[in-house]
Amino acid sequence: MRVTELAESAGDRDPGVGLAAVAALRALLEELEATHVSNARAQGWSWEQIADALGVKRQSAHRKHARRVRR
Repeated sequence: MRVTELAESAGDRDPGVGLAAVAALRALLEELEATHVSNARAQGWSWEQIADALGVKRQSAHRKHARRVRR
């Protein structure tokens, strides 16, 4: 399903459809975040820079992504 279709489904009156769309969007966002964090680290970004861009604390960004990112 395309992102626009998922976004539309998230507003569906049927809770089953809406919740499934929310779960799929959440998984997509997690994947996108991980990809961009890996890219940022590969380009030399600090955990503080990444955290600032994500609007979280440095420790939170590091805890969530450090095990996945190799640098």
